[in-house]
Amino acid sequence: MEDKNLARIAALLRKAEGTDNEHEADAYLQAAQRLATLASVDLAVARAHTSKREQRVAPTQRSVVIGEAGKRGLRTYVQLFLVISRANDLICDIARNSTRVFAYGFDSDIDAAEALYASLVVQMVRASDQFIKSGAHAEEMVAREVQIQVPSAFRSGRTVRRWVTESRPVHATTARINFQQAFAERIGQRLLSARESARAEAVAADRPDAPASSSVAVALRDREIELVAHYKSTSTARGSWSGSRATAGYSEASRRAGDRAGRLARLGGEREIGGSRAALSG
Repeated sequence: MEDKNLARIAALLRKAEGTDNEHEADAYLQAAQRLATLASVDLAVARAHTSKREQRVAPTQRSVVIGEAGKRGLRTYVQLFLVISRANDLICDIARNSTRVFAYGFDSDIDAAEALYASLVVQMVRASDQFIKSGAHAEEMVAREVQIQVPSAFRSGRTVRRWVTESRPVHATTARINFQQAFAERIGQRLLSARESARAEAVAADRPDAPASSSVAVALRDREIELVAHYKSTSTARGSWSGSRATAGYSEASRRAGDRAGRLARLGGEREIGGSRAALSG
């Protein structure tokens, strides 16, 4: 059925239910029923249509599972979700063990972030696995301070500990973390660039004769204010997440490879938005 017919029937029903005059109410109801009969639609459907149109969209909070406690890589998975969230206007709290993220925002924005994450985290893990398996990370040598035992210059037969610098190949764990961090950073830059471009286009296309109160810029600002107010009144988070401060050494080659993979990653909706997603197992 055409949306305009549903709207007409819904308007007649609102008039019928909003008047205290029995004759007017009956006349409106009969008119709605005649139109509904001609259009082959039940009055209940029209009422539901009215409720859906008048329902006010409000911020909400959703728990997003990242992985099981103790699983390696959860911190970089969280970092990936956070950069996606920023580009989709979400505010996030993170569990101390990085097993889940509590996303605050509008349902459509959370749906978009979850769909992007579900695709990109698989691409990130697959790309980093391929990089590690290639052995390219081990070609990079890094300086490392280690302690060794050396003969004492003062006591014969005794040894003392000395710090020395030696070169070793980058460890696979260090390479993987650097790769995935760089991947997430590049994805964040791409998504923010796409968001700003889309916003600029929407603002530019706004009708010049439209009231200031209904402009795209004002609507976006109002959504932001409403979300911040919802977060402040709802969140019970305390302290700060330590995952972003965790380090595992530095690998320039791994970061370059991760950045390159982030540039090539697909940002399209290969996955249906709004579907539930299980925790990553691989």
